[in-house]
Amino acid sequence: MEAALRGVDLAYYLIHSMMAAGGAYARRDQELADAFAAAAAAAGCRRIVYLGGLGETGSDLSEHLGSRREVEAALASTGIPLTVLRAAMIIGSGSASFEILRYLVERLPVMVTPRWVQTECQPIGVRDVLHYLVACADIPETAGRTLDIGGPEILTYRQLMHLMSDARGLKRRVILPLPVLTPRLSSLWIHLVTPLSRHIARPLAEGLKNRVVCRNDLARRLIPHQPEPIAHAIAKALDAPRPHKSSWFDAGAIPGDPDWAGGTTFRDRRRLATAAPAERLFRSVCRIGGSNGWYGSSFLWRLRGWMDRLIGGPGLRRGRRDPEVLGFGDPVDFWRVTGIEANRRLELRAEMKLPGIATLEFLVHRRPDGGSDLEQTARFKPLGLAGLLYWYAVLPFHGIVFRGMMQGIRSHAEQKTPS
Repeated sequence: MEAALRGVDLAYYLIHSMMAAGGAYARRDQELADAFAAAAAAAGCRRIVYLGGLGETGSDLSEHLGSRREVEAALASTGIPLTVLRAAMIIGSGSASFEILRYLVERLPVMVTPRWVQTECQPIGVRDVLHYLVACADIPETAGRTLDIGGPEILTYRQLMHLMSDARGLKRRVILPLPVLTPRLSSLWIHLVTPLSRHIARPLAEGLKNRVVCRNDLARRLIPHQPEPIAHAIAKALDAPRPHKSSWFDAGAIPGDPDWAGGTTFRDRRRLATAAPAERLFRSVCRIGGSNGWYGSSFLWRLRGWMDRLIGGPGLRRGRRDPEVLGFGDPVDFWRVTGIEANRRLELRAEMKLPGIATLEFLVHRRPDGGSDLEQTARFKPLGLAGLLYWYAVLPFHGIVFRGMMQGIRSHAEQKTPS
C-alpha cells in the first residue's frame, strides 16, 4: 500500500468488511484502517476522504455503526487531515441495504417486520454521494471536518418500502411490525428471502434500530448541492433502460458488483454446435416466428400465443414484417427486435403480457473449421412474487421449447440449399 500511495495527494477510503470470518468484521475493519493510515503517512499522503455511516453517537450505537466510528479514529490517528462523509442508506444498485429493500418489497406482498420499520432515516442517491466525494477534493475547508450527507427527505423504512413498491409498479405492501423480532431473527429471514448472506444482513439489521439523519447542514454550506428526491434515485437504481445502451440488462449492476446486485435476473442459457457457416446459421435464426413458425414445439407456441391473446396481449397474430429479413424494431409475433448484428447476434424482447421483463438472445460463434455454434439465452426479470411464480411455472417447459427450437434452427441451417 505504501508503494501504491507514494505520490498521492488525496486518497479515498471506501472499505467496509462485514463478511469477516466469525462475524469479527469490526476487528477486521480496525486492522485494515490502521494499515492504510500507516501506509498513507509513510508515503507522504496529504489527505484522506472516508465514506462512513450516519448515526447518533452514544452507547446505543449498533456494532456496525460503532465500527465506522472506530475506522474514522484509525484513519485520523497519524495526523493526516481526514474528511469524513457520513451517509445513511445509499440508493443505488449494489448497495447492500438498498438491495435488501428491493428484494423484500419485490418478493413479499405481506411483510412481518421488527419495530425498526418505524425508524427514521435520511437516504441519499448514489449520484449525490459521488458528487460530495468528488467535490470535497477541491474545497480545502472540508479537510479535517465531518460532514453529514443525506437526501432531501427524512423517511421511515416503511415509507421507503412504499416508495420502492411504487417505483416497481407493485401494490403497496402490507407491513406488520412486531416487537418480538430480534436482529438475529431478522437477519435469518433476510437470508431466506433474499440472495444476501446472513453475515451481511445481521449487522445491517442491527443498525436499523438507530435513527440515521443529518445532524447539521455543514455539507450543504461547504458544498452547495441539491440532492435529488429519493423516489427519483430509486427509479434510477432499478435498472431503467438508458440511452445508448444495447439492451435493458446492461443498465444497473456492473462487473465487480456482488452477484446479488441489480435484483434478480433469471437466465436459461443453451449452446449447440452446427456444421453450417455463421452466415447461414444466422439467416435461419432470423426466420423465426410469423409464417415460418418457431422450428419446434408448435403446439406450445400456439398455446402460449392463445393465452396471451386471451388476456389482452398481441399473441401470434401479429406475425412479422418480412418472412426472411429482420431489422431493429421489427415485430416477431409477441416479441420485438431490440438488438441485431449481422451474422452474429439477434435479441428479442417479449411484448406479451408478463409479470416481468423477458428477452431472448441468439449469438452465433464462428469456428475455425468453418462451422458455427449457436448460443441461446432467455432472460427474465420478475416483477414481484407473481414474476417469481411465473418463472418457476414455465421453467419445466424450457427444455422442450428451447431445445426443440435450437435443433430446428440447426437442421434448417445445415440443409445444403436452405429455403
